[in-house]
Amino acid sequence: MDTTQASSATSLDQAHHFQMYNRFPVTFTHGKGCVLYDTEGKAYLDGLAGIAVNTLGHAHPALVGAIQEQAGKLMHVSNLFLTEPQAQLAEKLTQVSGMDRVFFCNSGAEANEGAIKLARKIAKERGRGGEIISLQNAFHGRTIGTIALGQEKYAKDFLPMPGALRQVPFNDIEAVRAMVSDQTAAIIVEPVQGEGGIYPATQAFLQTLRVLCDEHQLTLIFDEVQSGVGRTGHWYAWQYYGVQPDLLTSAKALGGGFPIGAVLAREEIASHLKPGDHGTTYGGNPLACAAALAVLNTVEQEGLLKATKANGAYLRERLEALKAQFPEDILEIRGVGLMQGVQMAYPTRPLVTILLHQGVIASATAGSVVRFVPPLIVTQEELDQMVDGLKTALELYQAEK
Repeated sequence: MDTTQASSATSLDQAHHFQMYNRFPVTFTHGKGCVLYDTEGKAYLDGLAGIAVNTLGHAHPALVGAIQEQAGKLMHVSNLFLTEPQAQLAEKLTQVSGMDRVFFCNSGAEANEGAIKLARKIAKERGRGGEIISLQNAFHGRTIGTIALGQEKYAKDFLPMPGALRQVPFNDIEAVRAMVSDQTAAIIVEPVQGEGGIYPATQAFLQTLRVLCDEHQLTLIFDEVQSGVGRTGHWYAWQYYGVQPDLLTSAKALGGGFPIGAVLAREEIASHLKPGDHGTTYGGNPLACAAALAVLNTVEQEGLLKATKANGAYLRERLEALKAQFPEDILEIRGVGLMQGVQMAYPTRPLVTILLHQGVIASATAGSVVRFVPPLIVTQEELDQMVDGLKTALELYQAEK
């Protein structure tokens, strides 16, 4: 595709698509590994991975091959029937996640909705109310139910919100404790807040949440839509912290770019759902499951968990060194593994735009944070390019001020 075709794509988008995305002025045509190419043939190093989605980068032969093979055999039959890819993925995902059972859906928001629904059923059976406690600056999806659990800026134009939802400050266990009552059904938390600015929970906070939920018979839900499938150097962040939830939600990286979501549960929790309580038309279709199974197998076969621990430490080291060079611009580096946030002293959208012009893709989140969540196949040389690109962008930003 040349520039004329790119202009045509932009015109078509503006004429026919909902104008709800604040898109960057780039149209991509293809990718390979950690590199994307636009309509003019310019290469960009991908430090965003489609917002923590493209686990294996772009056009990984194992993932492409699995999708092509399955598409040629069977794509969808509904959950009135069983397919082999779904059963195989269920076995693999429960093994690596340390959970007992799984329900497949299509997205992270769906997974969180399913988890909340199950938590409320359990609470009713235990004689409790249906209130859900979430944490400030959380992000759990874009449905009415999930935006009600998150940040006000996503909910304010869509009032009224569903009721029986409460929110307290992140990492403040006393605020959580004060909110718990006999009306509380569950607590939902991101072990590492993503859209909120890459804020990891403290070990003590998660450990005490576990104790609190056990004491009051509450369901503890970990939203690992962004932190899951190797992003922290562990299959799931709960394994990094050593605090197991009752329910765990997963999506994004699970399909490596193909849409799939999952609700994972301990056996005792899963047993509360009976036939007819919940369901999905597309969820767990054989094509999505074949893709996700290829992702999990490849992460395992290529040793990407170990690599992510090493590369995450390396990226953190490079970013801390950059912070020392720009102490008035960079206030803090936060994150775990290959989920790192650079807290700036000012809004980051202009900085990320300059970085894009340098051929490096990152995102501006929480207003003043530069987020790096590259594919797990990233090399240290590519991480060097990302950090060097950010340094150049900072120099150019300062020169323009």
